[in-house]
Amino acid sequence: MKKILAITVVAATFLLAGCSQIGAAATVGDTKITQALVQDSVDAILSERSKVDTSQMQLETGATLNVSQLRFHLLGTLLRELGQELKLNVTKAEIDSRRASILEQVGGETALPAALVNAGIAPQDLDRYIEAIAYSDKISQKLVAAGVTEDQLGAEIQKLVVAKSKEIGVTVNPRYGKWDPVTADVVPADSAESAVTPTEK
Repeated sequence: MKKILAITVVAATFLLAGCSQIGAAATVGDTKITQALVQDSVDAILSERSKVDTSQMQLETGATLNVSQLRFHLLGTLLRELGQELKLNVTKAEIDSRRASILEQVGGETALPAALVNAGIAPQDLDRYIEAIAYSDKISQKLVAAGVTEDQLGAEIQKLVVAKSKEIGVTVNPRYGKWDPVTADVVPADSAESAVTPTEK
């Protein structure tokens, strides 16, 4: 009887864990990145592609596009968490200012759609993208002030992101792949499988 009860408790635990993941593409600490959010980004990108000339662009498709959009939302969330831990903040005014600068760089509002398609950014995600870049810049400035040299910045930021992801916990829906805690990145499902498949001689 005790064994049956123990099995039931374990099964219930798995079911509850499964329920909490329904609709989640990933979780970052207490933040849930929904599959709907990722799909909205993918759908918007595909929709925008039909409106511009993509003949000279190298564009992601299929599972690669899905994973890259999940990666974008996931790393953006981690950078925000890390920035806030370091007492950094990105204001709406800063985002608006950077948006104006980006518009100027790409050649105005009319050129923006093609620029976003080429960069793989959904129109509704531009502010999120700018926020992530702003947090990355502010973290970089803090590291430089602490004595980190320019050539070490990338590696140091990655170390901080890796540590933050381990601290708050990150899970990825197997549909997209798996989370690599060493590099703080999403490894696509097909890559993970091919990596462990022995080569035939």
